[in-house]
Amino acid sequence: MLLLWGIYLQVNKQLKGIDANTWQQTGPQIFLWLALLLMPVNVGLEARKWYLLARSAQPLSYKQAMASYLAGLAFSIITPNRIGEYPGRLLYMKRKNTIRLISVSVLGAVSQLVTLFIYGTLALIYFNIAFPMLWAKLALAGSAIITVFLLFVYFRFEAWLPFLKRYNWARRYNIYGQLLKRFTNKEQLTILALSLLRFSVYAAQYLFFLRWMNVSMPLMDGFWMACLFFWAMAIIPTIALAELGERGQVGLYLFHYFSANTIGIIGATMGLWVLNLIIPSVIGSILLLRMRILS
Repeated sequence: MLLLWGIYLQVNKQLKGIDANTWQQTGPQIFLWLALLLMPVNVGLEARKWYLLARSAQPLSYKQAMASYLAGLAFSIITPNRIGEYPGRLLYMKRKNTIRLISVSVLGAVSQLVTLFIYGTLALIYFNIAFPMLWAKLALAGSAIITVFLLFVYFRFEAWLPFLKRYNWARRYNIYGQLLKRFTNKEQLTILALSLLRFSVYAAQYLFFLRWMNVSMPLMDGFWMACLFFWAMAIIPTIALAELGERGQVGLYLFHYFSANTIGIIGATMGLWVLNLIIPSVIGSILLLRMRILS
């Protein structure tokens, strides 16, 4: 109930800051419908990825994986940078398999980070070509280094096991690596591919919202700017329930290179926030509440 109340207060606060006429001065409705139709695709891809990960720890159906994902999403909105998403998913799983589920959660979280930094690095390459700046060059160098490191961690996690065994305090984490060995390179590539595809869907939704709000720009420029937007939001410390202000500022900074439609940029950013975070979080909150009542 606390999550639902917090979501209501935040959405109500943000809606008050936007003139009602803004939503009446929109472009073709087809772009709104395309963004809406991609919502179940976005949610379904992440649920599918979690299903592939979690079923290695315990038997479950795709429906259970979907419910677990939505519950985790609800839990994540009150944690910095949504770090509570995977712990929230575990609330829906059997406690006797907690350690095994933690191990696969690590793999899922790293695949998400790898995806974010791959797209972020490519977007920074584009940005440095289009708008060369010192901070962009430094960000590109840092992002490229982190991307290579994360790829190594993702595909060669077993290389860290001998290091963990050397230290008593680190041996407790050795079991996570042992459990992750159950995944083949092909399975890891599948999980990473689902993350990459989902990111592309997310970026496409943002472009559709921008176009619906009459923020026009070339397709590829818009795509890489959207990728850079998501990368920036991931590295800026925020709490999802209160991050719309930060999202609006980042969106205005990046997209002002192509459009002066400030209201349209903010409106599109809010639309994406509500569609992909708030609505699924409300459903997840209801599932958590129902689980608590029935338990």
